[in-house]
Amino acid sequence: MKVKLWGVRGSIPCPGSHTMKYGGNGACMELRVDGRNEIIVIDAGSGIRELGNSLVANDLPNGPLQIALYLSHTHWDHIMGFPYFTPIYIPGTKITVHGPVSYEDDPLKDVVGGQMKYRYFPINVGELASDIEYKRLREEPVIELGDGLILTTKFLNHPITALGYRFEYKGKVFCTCYDHEPYRNLFITDPDHPEYDEAMAYEGEDVAKEQNQAIEDFFKGADLLIHDSQYTEVEYQTKVNWGHSTFEWAIVAANRAGVKKLALFHHDPDRTDEQIDEMAKTYCEPGKYGDTEVFFATEGSEIIL
Repeated sequence: MKVKLWGVRGSIPCPGSHTMKYGGNGACMELRVDGRNEIIVIDAGSGIRELGNSLVANDLPNGPLQIALYLSHTHWDHIMGFPYFTPIYIPGTKITVHGPVSYEDDPLKDVVGGQMKYRYFPINVGELASDIEYKRLREEPVIELGDGLILTTKFLNHPITALGYRFEYKGKVFCTCYDHEPYRNLFITDPDHPEYDEAMAYEGEDVAKEQNQAIEDFFKGADLLIHDSQYTEVEYQTKVNWGHSTFEWAIVAANRAGVKKLALFHHDPDRTDEQIDEMAKTYCEPGKYGDTEVFFATEGSEIIL
Protein backbone atom coordinates (compact mmCIF):
# COMPACT_ATOMS: atom_id res chain seq x y z
CA MET A 1 0.00 0.00 0.00
CA LYS A 2 1.12 3.53 -0.77
CA VAL A 3 -0.39 6.57 0.91
CA LYS A 4 0.03 10.07 -0.50
CA LEU A 5 -1.09 13.16 1.41
CA TRP A 6 -2.72 15.87 -0.71
CA GLY A 7 -4.09 17.97 2.16
CA VAL A 8 -3.28 17.93 5.87
CA ARG A 9 -4.73 21.21 7.20
CA GLY A 10 -7.82 21.41 9.40
CA SER A 11 -10.88 23.68 9.49
CA ILE A 12 -10.14 25.87 6.45
CA PRO A 13 -7.51 26.04 3.68
CA CYS A 14 -4.75 28.50 4.53
CA PRO A 15 -2.33 29.01 1.63
CA GLY A 16 0.51 31.45 2.07
CA SER A 17 4.17 31.91 2.84
CA HIS A 18 3.77 30.60 6.41
CA THR A 19 2.32 27.22 5.40
CA MET A 20 4.43 26.27 2.38
CA LYS A 21 6.41 23.51 4.10
CA TYR A 22 3.62 21.46 5.68
CA GLY A 23 0.87 22.63 3.34
CA GLY A 24 -2.28 24.71 3.52
CA ASN A 25 -4.80 22.47 1.75
CA GLY A 26 -7.67 20.74 3.52
CA ALA A 27 -7.90 17.02 4.24
CA CYS A 28 -7.35 14.63 1.36
CA MET A 29 -5.24 11.52 0.93
CA GLU A 30 -4.78 8.88 -1.75
CA LEU A 31 -4.35 5.16 -1.14
CA ARG A 32 -2.95 2.85 -3.82
CA VAL A 33 -2.95 -0.92 -3.42
CA ASP A 34 -0.76 -3.12 -5.60
CA GLY A 35 -2.71 -4.88 -8.35
CA ARG A 36 -5.87 -2.85 -7.75
CA ASN A 37 -7.16 -0.53 -10.49
CA GLU A 38 -9.53 1.32 -8.20
CA ILE A 39 -7.99 4.42 -6.63
CA ILE A 40 -8.98 5.03 -3.01
CA VAL A 41 -9.38 8.63 -1.84
CA ILE A 42 -10.06 9.61 1.75
CA ASP A 43 -11.83 12.95 2.20
CA ALA A 44 -12.49 15.73 -0.27
CA GLY A 45 -11.01 18.83 1.29
CA SER A 46 -9.33 21.39 -0.96
CA GLY A 47 -6.37 19.04 -1.47
CA ILE A 48 -8.50 16.87 -3.75
CA ARG A 49 -8.21 19.46 -6.53
CA GLU A 50 -4.52 18.76 -7.10
CA LEU A 51 -5.14 15.03 -6.76
CA GLY A 52 -7.75 15.23 -9.51
CA ASN A 53 -5.37 17.08 -11.81
CA SER A 54 -2.73 14.41 -11.18
CA LEU A 55 -5.17 11.59 -11.95
CA VAL A 56 -6.21 13.21 -15.21
CA ALA A 57 -2.59 13.74 -16.27
CA ASN A 58 -1.13 10.41 -15.19
CA ASP A 59 -3.92 7.80 -14.89
CA LEU A 60 -6.62 8.78 -17.37
CA PRO A 61 -4.39 8.09 -20.42
CA ASN A 62 -4.37 4.43 -19.31
CA GLY A 63 -8.15 4.12 -19.29
CA PRO A 64 -11.30 5.33 -17.48
CA LEU A 65 -10.83 6.24 -13.85
CA GLN A 66 -12.28 4.09 -11.08
CA ILE A 67 -12.35 5.94 -7.78
CA ALA A 68 -13.64 5.03 -4.31
CA LEU A 69 -14.03 8.17 -2.21
CA TYR A 70 -14.34 7.62 1.54
CA LEU A 71 -15.50 10.60 3.58
CA SER A 72 -14.66 10.68 7.27
CA HIS A 73 -17.63 13.00 7.76
CA THR A 74 -19.44 15.78 5.96
CA HIS A 75 -18.18 18.94 7.64
CA TRP A 76 -17.43 21.44 4.92
CA ASP A 77 -13.64 21.39 5.23
CA HIS A 78 -13.76 17.68 4.33
CA ILE A 79 -16.07 17.95 1.30
CA MET A 80 -15.51 21.47 -0.09
CA GLY A 81 -13.03 20.31 -2.75
CA PHE A 82 -15.51 17.92 -4.40
CA PRO A 83 -16.83 20.44 -6.98
CA TYR A 84 -13.21 21.09 -8.06
CA PHE A 85 -12.32 17.40 -8.49
CA THR A 86 -11.79 17.26 -12.27
CA PRO A 87 -12.66 13.53 -12.72
CA ILE A 88 -16.32 14.20 -11.85
CA TYR A 89 -16.63 16.09 -15.15
CA ILE A 90 -15.11 13.35 -17.34
CA PRO A 91 -17.36 10.80 -19.10
CA GLY A 92 -16.47 7.21 -18.29
CA THR A 93 -15.23 8.01 -14.80
CA LYS A 94 -16.78 5.77 -12.14
CA ILE A 95 -16.86 7.20 -8.61
CA THR A 96 -18.36 5.63 -5.51
CA VAL A 97 -18.74 8.05 -2.61
CA HIS A 98 -18.85 6.33 0.78
CA GLY A 99 -19.50 8.04 4.07
CA PRO A 100 -21.57 8.39 7.22
CA VAL A 101 -24.79 10.36 7.46
CA SER A 102 -25.72 12.25 10.60
CA TYR A 103 -29.09 12.58 12.26
CA GLU A 104 -30.50 14.74 9.44
CA ASP A 105 -32.90 13.18 6.95
CA ASP A 106 -30.80 14.22 3.96
CA PRO A 107 -29.02 11.31 2.23
CA LEU A 108 -25.29 11.42 1.51
CA LYS A 109 -25.92 12.42 -2.09
CA ASP A 110 -27.77 15.57 -1.05
CA VAL A 111 -25.24 16.52 1.62
CA VAL A 112 -22.21 16.22 -0.68
CA GLY A 113 -23.93 17.30 -3.89
CA GLY A 114 -25.91 20.03 -2.18
CA GLN A 115 -22.96 22.39 -2.45
CA MET A 116 -23.32 22.15 -6.23
CA LYS A 117 -26.46 24.20 -6.55
CA TYR A 118 -26.62 27.33 -8.65
CA ARG A 119 -26.80 29.53 -5.57
CA TYR A 120 -23.33 28.26 -4.60
CA PHE A 121 -21.72 26.94 -7.78
CA PRO A 122 -22.14 27.45 -11.56
CA ILE A 123 -22.55 23.73 -12.33
CA ASN A 124 -25.36 21.65 -10.87
CA VAL A 125 -24.58 18.18 -9.54
CA GLY A 126 -27.07 16.73 -12.02
CA GLU A 127 -24.96 18.01 -14.92
CA LEU A 128 -21.85 15.99 -14.06
CA ALA A 129 -20.63 13.67 -16.82
CA SER A 130 -19.18 10.97 -14.57
CA ASP A 131 -21.05 8.02 -13.08
CA ILE A 132 -21.36 8.72 -9.34
CA GLU A 133 -22.86 6.35 -6.78
CA TYR A 134 -23.36 7.13 -3.10
CA LYS A 135 -23.16 4.55 -0.31
CA ARG A 136 -23.94 5.24 3.32
CA LEU A 137 -21.51 3.65 5.77
CA ARG A 138 -21.98 2.70 9.39
CA GLU A 139 -19.66 1.05 11.88
CA GLU A 140 -18.67 -2.32 10.42
CA PRO A 141 -16.05 -4.80 11.71
CA VAL A 142 -15.25 -6.32 8.31
CA ILE A 143 -15.97 -5.08 4.79
CA GLU A 144 -14.42 -7.18 2.02
CA LEU A 145 -13.34 -4.79 -0.75
CA GLY A 146 -11.90 -7.50 -3.00
CA ASP A 147 -8.34 -8.38 -4.01
CA GLY A 148 -7.55 -9.20 -0.38
CA LEU A 149 -8.23 -5.66 0.86
CA ILE A 150 -10.27 -5.45 4.07
CA LEU A 151 -11.88 -2.35 5.56
CA THR A 152 -13.01 -1.78 9.14
CA THR A 153 -14.98 1.34 10.07
CA LYS A 154 -15.29 2.87 13.55
CA PHE A 155 -17.49 5.66 14.87
CA LEU A 156 -15.44 8.54 16.26
CA ASN A 157 -16.28 11.31 18.73
CA HIS A 158 -17.17 14.45 16.77
CA PRO A 159 -20.11 16.91 16.74
CA ILE A 160 -21.55 15.02 13.75
CA THR A 161 -21.22 11.36 12.79
CA ALA A 162 -17.63 10.62 11.76
CA LEU A 163 -15.86 7.40 10.82
CA GLY A 164 -12.33 6.16 11.17
CA TYR A 165 -11.04 3.81 8.47
CA ARG A 166 -8.75 0.81 8.88
CA PHE A 167 -7.45 -0.74 5.64
CA GLU A 168 -5.65 -4.10 5.85
CA TYR A 169 -3.77 -5.69 2.98
CA LYS A 170 -1.26 -8.55 3.05
CA GLY A 171 -0.45 -8.05 6.72
CA LYS A 172 -0.09 -4.26 6.54
CA VAL A 173 -2.48 -1.84 8.23
CA PHE A 174 -3.24 1.79 7.39
CA CYS A 175 -5.61 3.59 9.72
CA THR A 176 -7.24 7.03 9.96
CA CYS A 177 -8.66 8.57 13.14
CA TYR A 178 -10.04 12.03 12.44
CA ASP A 179 -11.91 14.18 13.27
CA HIS A 180 -11.91 12.79 16.78
CA GLU A 181 -11.93 13.99 20.38
CA PRO A 182 -11.17 11.63 23.28
CA TYR A 183 -14.24 10.52 25.18
CA ARG A 184 -14.63 12.00 28.66
CA ASN A 185 -16.96 11.71 31.61
CA LEU A 186 -19.95 13.95 30.92
CA PHE A 187 -21.40 13.70 34.42
CA ILE A 188 -20.59 15.88 37.42
CA THR A 189 -17.58 14.46 39.28
CA ASP A 190 -17.27 17.01 42.08
CA PRO A 191 -18.73 15.47 45.28
CA ASP A 192 -19.40 18.97 46.64
CA HIS A 193 -21.61 19.92 43.70
CA PRO A 194 -25.30 20.00 44.70
CA GLU A 195 -26.27 17.81 41.70
CA TYR A 196 -23.48 15.26 42.16
CA ASP A 197 -24.63 11.66 41.77
CA GLU A 198 -21.99 9.11 42.72
CA ALA A 199 -23.42 6.26 40.66
CA MET A 200 -23.71 8.40 37.53
CA ALA A 201 -20.22 9.82 38.02
CA TYR A 202 -18.70 6.34 38.21
CA GLU A 203 -20.77 5.10 35.29
CA GLY A 204 -19.69 8.06 33.16
CA GLU A 205 -16.06 7.36 33.96
CA ASP A 206 -16.41 3.70 33.01
CA VAL A 207 -18.14 4.51 29.73
CA ALA A 208 -15.46 7.04 28.75
CA LYS A 209 -12.67 4.56 29.48
CA GLU A 210 -14.48 1.84 27.56
CA GLN A 211 -14.98 4.01 24.49
CA ASN A 212 -11.41 5.31 24.51
CA GLN A 213 -10.16 1.73 24.73
CA ALA A 214 -12.35 0.79 21.76
CA ILE A 215 -10.70 3.53 19.71
CA GLU A 216 -7.23 2.27 20.65
CA ASP A 217 -8.27 -1.28 19.78
CA PHE A 218 -9.40 0.03 16.40
CA PHE A 219 -5.93 1.25 15.42
CA LYS A 220 -4.00 -1.32 17.42
CA GLY A 221 -0.82 -2.49 15.67
CA ALA A 222 -1.27 -0.16 12.69
CA ASP A 223 1.77 0.28 10.47
CA LEU A 224 0.59 3.84 9.80
CA LEU A 225 -1.96 5.84 11.78
CA ILE A 226 -3.04 9.30 10.67
CA HIS A 227 -4.57 10.89 13.76
CA ASP A 228 -6.32 14.19 14.41
CA SER A 229 -4.06 16.37 16.59
CA GLN A 230 -5.11 19.97 16.15
CA TYR A 231 -4.28 21.23 19.65
CA THR A 232 -1.79 21.13 22.47
CA GLU A 233 -3.10 20.18 25.90
CA VAL A 234 -3.08 23.85 26.90
CA GLU A 235 -4.97 24.95 23.78
CA TYR A 236 -7.51 22.18 24.24
CA GLN A 237 -8.75 23.63 27.54
CA THR A 238 -10.69 26.27 25.58
CA LYS A 239 -11.64 23.89 22.74
CA VAL A 240 -13.46 21.13 24.66
CA ASN A 241 -16.33 19.62 22.64
CA TRP A 242 -14.97 20.99 19.35
CA GLY A 243 -14.26 17.41 18.27
CA HIS A 244 -10.47 17.35 18.04
CA SER A 245 -7.56 15.68 19.83
CA THR A 246 -4.31 16.92 21.31
CA PHE A 247 -0.80 15.96 20.28
CA GLU A 248 -0.22 14.45 23.71
CA TRP A 249 -3.31 12.27 23.60
CA ALA A 250 -2.72 10.99 20.07
CA ILE A 251 0.91 10.11 20.76
CA VAL A 252 0.32 8.31 24.06
CA ALA A 253 -2.68 6.39 22.69
CA ALA A 254 -0.79 5.35 19.55
CA ASN A 255 2.15 4.16 21.61
CA ARG A 256 -0.08 2.13 23.93
CA ALA A 257 -1.70 0.54 20.88
CA GLY A 258 1.63 -0.46 19.34
CA VAL A 259 1.34 1.82 16.31
CA LYS A 260 4.54 1.84 14.26
CA LYS A 261 4.21 5.22 12.50
CA LEU A 262 2.01 8.10 13.67
CA ALA A 263 1.30 11.08 11.42
CA LEU A 264 0.03 14.09 13.36
CA PHE A 265 -2.73 15.52 11.18
CA HIS A 266 -5.38 18.25 10.82
CA HIS A 267 -3.02 21.13 11.58
CA ASP A 268 -4.68 24.20 13.00
CA PRO A 269 -5.05 26.89 10.28
CA ASP A 270 -3.16 29.39 12.46
CA ARG A 271 -0.20 27.03 12.92
CA THR A 272 2.80 28.23 10.91
CA ASP A 273 5.62 26.12 9.49
CA GLU A 274 8.01 27.62 12.04
CA GLN A 275 5.71 26.70 14.91
CA ILE A 276 5.33 23.13 13.67
CA ASP A 277 9.10 22.85 13.33
CA GLU A 278 9.45 23.89 16.97
CA MET A 279 6.75 21.45 18.07
CA ALA A 280 8.50 18.66 16.20
CA LYS A 281 11.46 19.08 18.55
CA THR A 282 9.16 18.19 21.44
CA TYR A 283 6.68 15.72 20.00
CA CYS A 284 8.81 13.93 17.39
CA GLU A 285 11.96 13.25 19.40
CA PRO A 286 12.96 9.62 18.63
CA GLY A 287 12.29 7.26 21.51
CA LYS A 288 10.58 9.89 23.68
CA TYR A 289 7.24 8.12 23.36
CA GLY A 290 8.45 4.55 23.05
CA ASP A 291 8.80 2.71 19.76
CA THR A 292 6.24 4.75 17.82
CA GLU A 293 7.75 6.95 15.11
CA VAL A 294 6.00 10.32 15.33
CA PHE A 295 5.99 12.97 12.60
CA PHE A 296 3.88 15.87 11.38
CA ALA A 297 1.89 15.10 8.24
CA THR A 298 3.21 17.04 5.25
CA GLU A 299 1.31 17.83 2.08
CA GLY A 300 2.78 15.97 -0.89
CA SER A 301 4.55 13.30 1.15
CA GLU A 302 4.26 9.59 0.38
CA ILE A 303 4.42 6.66 2.78
CA ILE A 304 4.89 3.12 1.46
CA LEU A 305 3.73 0.18 3.60
